[in-house]
Amino acid sequence: MRLCLLSFQCDDIWGTRMTAIRSRAAPSAGQRRGLLAATVITAFGTTQLQQIEGFIPATEFVIFVSDLFTAALLLSHARIIGSHRLLVLACGYLFSALIVVSHALTFPGAFAPFGLLGAGLQTTQWLFIFWHLGFPASIIGYACLKDEKRTLPPSTIYWSAALVVLLALLLTWIVTVHHDILPPLFVDRRTLTSLGNHVTGIDFLTSLLALTLLWRRRKSVLDLWLTVALVCMVAELWVTTFVIGTRFSLGFYASRLFSVTVSVVVLIVLLTESTVLYGRLPNTIALLRRERDNRLMSVDAATAAVAHEISQPLGAITLNISSALQFLKKTPPNLEEANACLTAMAGESEQANDIVRSIRKPFKTAAHQNTLIDINPLVQQVLRMVENDLHVQGVTVSTEFQDDLPQITGDRTLLQQVILNLVKNAIEAMVAGRTAVKTLRLVTTQDGNSIV
Repeated sequence: MRLCLLSFQCDDIWGTRMTAIRSRAAPSAGQRRGLLAATVITAFGTTQLQQIEGFIPATEFVIFVSDLFTAALLLSHARIIGSHRLLVLACGYLFSALIVVSHALTFPGAFAPFGLLGAGLQTTQWLFIFWHLGFPASIIGYACLKDEKRTLPPSTIYWSAALVVLLALLLTWIVTVHHDILPPLFVDRRTLTSLGNHVTGIDFLTSLLALTLLWRRRKSVLDLWLTVALVCMVAELWVTTFVIGTRFSLGFYASRLFSVTVSVVVLIVLLTESTVLYGRLPNTIALLRRERDNRLMSVDAATAAVAHEISQPLGAITLNISSALQFLKKTPPNLEEANACLTAMAGESEQANDIVRSIRKPFKTAAHQNTLIDINPLVQQVLRMVENDLHVQGVTVSTEFQDDLPQITGDRTLLQQVILNLVKNAIEAMVAGRTAVKTLRLVTTQDGNSIV
């Protein structure tokens, strides 16, 4: 059988899920502009333009700064989260930042007519190949690793960064010191060989593979914007492989702008997300302070509730002690009534102990002790507990107890506290309302076949 005291219904919202929906609508204005730009690059990509000496240093400085900051942010996130996937991705950005420095220093005409570091005719193009191979390779590793969050000690990050630095230095040393033995990719300082286009195609295919793996995996905002970066890299390598054949053509300048886009897009997203998080930080702190204040208020309320619960049996014990003393002072002493008062005191003392034990129960993992309970004796016991309050406040009691009620299953102490709180609330409401007639009506009955 079940006891029905109060019924209510609440709806819990456990969370929301963002779903990406692919639209079949017509191309947007931005998409049409992108298609137009791709068409222009394809048609006029081989058009030779004037050589701008500061173009390569300027664009590759932007790429270096962007990739370096992106690597630093990803490394910090990898350390906090414990993600080896982010560590691999951060190493890819760090490698790109380092190798682009060598590319800019060795580029003919950027800082010296034939480049710095003892560069030869083939040095810069081979550095370009390594540069555009390392980044998609890191994304392949990022896409293939599982989403496991494990401890990532600082030593792992330091060793990973050191290995990336050594790899970039080693590749730079090879293509500068031994450039004469490398396969020729340039005929002169401007014109690519057919092999140069074919080798760049390796980077193009690697980027396509990385894009395919990432496209199948897309699970986060970072995955989405990495996909955007890879699309730009594929576009850049497509132009480099299939469109342009010389430096400082329209396709050459366009491909470098694609490189800048590849570099800055993820950095912008990371900085934006960090800014949003810092913007939410004051609200979070305010919510934490409010939660702390609410907990303090809850402690005060719990203390008041404990005092309220224990005051009832203690008040009944005090009343029974006074009554027992009065019965014992009579001549002859009324031992029967005094014995009844002492027996009631023992019951009230046990009730106080039960209340203390029930207060400790929420802090334990043990379940409540459910037993079969007769509701009528329980309600009568509650009335005896508040007998003194009823007398002081001038409240009369009217009871209607159904005799043939079935037993219910529950925790006797907690159920008694519920009924006691209802009775106390009723008494306090009548006192606060200042009504002329204060009558408390208590009814026990059975509603249907299952509810008492």
